[in-house]
Formats: sequence, structure tokens, C-alpha cells
Amino acid sequence: MIIDVHVHPALFSDICTDKERMKKRMDEMGYDLMSSVDLNVIDKQNRYAEIDKMVLLPLDHSTICGEVILSNEEIKKLVDARPNQFIGFASVDPHREDALEVLDHAFSVLGLSGLKLNPSKQRFKPDDDKMFPIYQKCLEYNKPIIFHAGLSWEPNTLAEYSHPLRFEKIALTFPKLRICLAHFGWPWVQDTAMLLIKYSNVYTDTAMMYMDSPELFFDKVFNQDIGRYWLDNNFPNQVMFGSNAPRFRPVRIKRGLDSIEMREDTRRKVYGENAVRFLGLEV
Repeated sequence: MIIDVHVHPALFSDICTDKERMKKRMDEMGYDLMSSVDLNVIDKQNRYAEIDKMVLLPLDHSTICGEVILSNEEIKKLVDARPNQFIGFASVDPHREDALEVLDHAFSVLGLSGLKLNPSKQRFKPDDDKMFPIYQKCLEYNKPIIFHAGLSWEPNTLAEYSHPLRFEKIALTFPKLRICLAHFGWPWVQDTAMLLIKYSNVYTDTAMMYMDSPELFFDKVFNQDIGRYWLDNNFPNQVMFGSNAPRFRPVRIKRGLDSIEMREDTRRKVYGENAVRFLGLEV
């Protein structure tokens, strides 16, 4: 089984009927040259890439831009359309006065499977004690958190909020909270690797923004930026497949990973087994 844990469904046609809202969303997420896509096309792309499930990530930075760009309710609508294929995460703007109530609703009523936070876009320091009630709420529901980490190409983002070292205090303070530092924290790959080695509750994904070809880029990351055998020997249980669709096609990310030498049991973990554990789907 292959699970893509990093998909932005902002252009999925079922939630793109409002043209003004669509324009705002594309501007905020930096999708200027893209257009909406039918779910049947997504199905075909997934079959071609051999992807079985996708984790859908919303975006709420409403205190900054004035509205929720990709809502929890829209994620729920997509999950209901493809319940065996889509896994929906929630988003909440940490600056909202009703942030905890929004999370309660997302988990208890909408049945969403985790929380996505983007410190660079939402402008918060993830290691600030003021964030701890949100993390505690996720623990209460046994829901994991995917944090944006490292570079963001979205407009109006500051990398300083998403440096991997910003997340160590969370890993230490909440050892039972499963957290994913998306994009391998690129370009701070070694810092992310250090956290994976130190903390078993820290995960990462492969949704990195390759600058040349996926093969060349992943060779640089997995064979030069970190040691050739680090993945197999040090953190085979903590790296998950992620594509960062629609900015990158999932099949190209998979092609890049297919070119990297790793043990077959490690490859099975990266492509799906680690995500099953991160998402709490073992039962």
C-alpha cells in the first residue's frame, strides 16, 4: 500500500465552484498558473502512481487574510466523496479565539484524522507555550499533527518560523504526540535527521521541492546531505511518502524515491507502513 501523506486539494473540482473564492485561494497558496481538476482525473493519476490513499490538508489563516482558504468542511466533503481513498486533516488558525472549539468540532463532529499547521503561513512560533493547549487537544483525541517545516513557496511566508529546531521542544514536552515535520525540513535536512534520531514520535515526509529532477534531488538528499545508509539504519520507521501535490505530481516524487537504494522492508515502511502507524490506522 502507498499512502501519500501530503496533498493540498485546493484545486479539486468538487470544492471549486465559487470563482471568487477560488481566485483568493490560488493567490494565497501561490497556484497562479493552475486550474481545477476533476476527481476522476485524480483517480487516474493515483492509479498511474500506484497510490492507494491520500491525506488531504486544509488551510486556515483567517486572522491574517480574512477568511478560511481551505476549510475543514470542504475537506470533509471530499472525504465523503472518496471515503476509501481520502483521509482528511483539519486546520485551525492558532490566533483564533475559538481555536480549541474549532478543533473539537473537526475531530468529534467532522471526524477528521489529524491537524495540519503551517507556522510560516499562519505566523506563529510552534515552540511557544501558548500553542500547548492545541497540542494537548490533539493528544486528547489521539490525533497526529503535520507541521510545515523548512522552505515554503507560498506567498508571505517566513522560514524562521518553520526551522526544524523549532519543533524539538514539542517532541520533548509531548512524547506521545505524533508529529510530522513535512518536506524533510529542507534545506535543513540534517537538523531534521537529528530530531528523527533523538525522538521516536517525530516523523517526516518526502514532499520536497526538487530543483532539477526528482532523481537528482533525492540522490542529493538521501546520499549526500545525509549518509547513504542513514534511512535504513537510523530512522526507517519515521519517513513517509509525501508528494506536495498539486505543486508536484505524485508520480514524479515516487519515481525519484524508486531510484534511491534502500532495503525492501524500508521501502514498504516509507511508502505506507509508517503512515499507517502515524495516522493511527493499525487496528
